[in-house]
Amino acid sequence: MERNDEIRDKLALALDVDDLVAGVRLARELKSYFSVLKIGLELYSAAGPEVIGTFQQIGYKIFLDLKLHDIPNTVHRASKVLGSLGVNYLTLHTSGGSEMMSAGVEGLLEGAKNAGIGAPVALGVTVLTSDPNTDEELMKQRIGVAKDSGCLGLVCSAHDLAIVSKQAPELLTVVPGIRLSGAEAHDQKKVATPSKALEEGAGLLVVGRAVTEAANPTEAAETIYEDIANL
Repeated sequence: MERNDEIRDKLALALDVDDLVAGVRLARELKSYFSVLKIGLELYSAAGPEVIGTFQQIGYKIFLDLKLHDIPNTVHRASKVLGSLGVNYLTLHTSGGSEMMSAGVEGLLEGAKNAGIGAPVALGVTVLTSDPNTDEELMKQRIGVAKDSGCLGLVCSAHDLAIVSKQAPELLTVVPGIRLSGAEAHDQKKVATPSKALEEGAGLLVVGRAVTEAANPTEAAETIYEDIANL
C-alpha cells in the first residue's frame, strides 16, 4: 500500500537494540511507515559509526541520539566527525551549557560542510522523558540554551510542548515516549498518543518499543500510522 510521505516524515523509528542484524531486519520491515531512523547509544556502541551508512543505504534519514555532554572542545570535535558522516539530526544535552552547545552546533555544521553535504539539525535535549517531574523554570532555561546556541530543534516530552510553543515556536520539536492508548509505558513517565502529541504541536514523533517490541511490529506501526492519518 502506498504511504503518505507527509505522515512518514513525522515518524522516527527508534532502534534501541544492540544487535545490528535484528536492527536491519526491523528497519527494512518498517521502512514504509518511517522516514527517519534513530540510532541510540546502545546500537552505536554495538556497531560503531559504520551503522550510520548501513541505514542510510536502506533509505532512512539518520537521527543520531548520543546526547553529547562533555567539555566544549571535545563536543566540537566529536560533532564535527559525526557531521561529516551525514547524520541528519544529532542530540546535544542542554545541561552542558551554552558554550558546550554552541561548540557542538558549530562542529556539526563544519563537519557537514567539509564533507560537501546538506546542513544537519542539532537538537537540544531538555529533560528526559524518564523523569516524571517537570520543572518549568528548568525547562525554560534549557529551551533558552538550545535556542541561543543555534540549535534548530529540541527534544522534549509531549507534556512540555506548550512551554516550548510559547518560548521558541520556531524550533522543531522532537517528541519521544509515543504510545498508543492503553499501551505499556515501560520506563517512560511522560507518554502521549501520536495524534495527541501532533495536536499539541510536535514536529517529529519518536516511536520505539511500542513497535519494535510488539508481537507484530508491522501491525503496530500500521496502527500508529492510522492514528495520525485519522487526524
